[in-house]
Amino acid sequence: MQVKDIRRLLDVLKDTEVSELTLETGEYKLTVKLGAGNYQVAGPAQVVATQPTSGTPTPQPQVAAQASSQPPVAEAAPARDERLVDVTAPIVGTFYSAPSPDAPPYVRAGDSVKAGSVLCIIEAMKLMNEIEADVAGVVREVLVDNGQPVEYGQVLFRIEPD
Repeated sequence: MQVKDIRRLLDVLKDTEVSELTLETGEYKLTVKLGAGNYQVAGPAQVVATQPTSGTPTPQPQVAAQASSQPPVAEAAPARDERLVDVTAPIVGTFYSAPSPDAPPYVRAGDSVKAGSVLCIIEAMKLMNEIEADVAGVVREVLVDNGQPVEYGQVLFRIEPD
């Protein structure tokens, strides 16, 4: 299961009254628990992932994102162009603009990208997750600095579609 698939699953679940879902295959186990009461969840309350099954039990690393029942404090958002498509963080982690510290960034403001082009990497639990463009167009804004922690749903880039 890829990060895109998990993002779609979370989007579907937030519009339902489902509070917990477990999906298990021979390769992995995914458990999503949403916060009780207010279903405006900023991310999964808990995601549990396991290594591929090999007959011996392995420890289960966990990623937890706080789901607050209080409304988030609104920051002064800059005026935004409605034509731009937001690329948001599908997971909590550390944002990296390049594949290695000495490499140039994947993209800069003004660069043209194709759908599926890698925009950045988000590191979560020592796993490097490539974040790809959903649309072809021109990167108009890069809103995160290299090495900065990011939250689920945080806008990383704004792309003007072709």
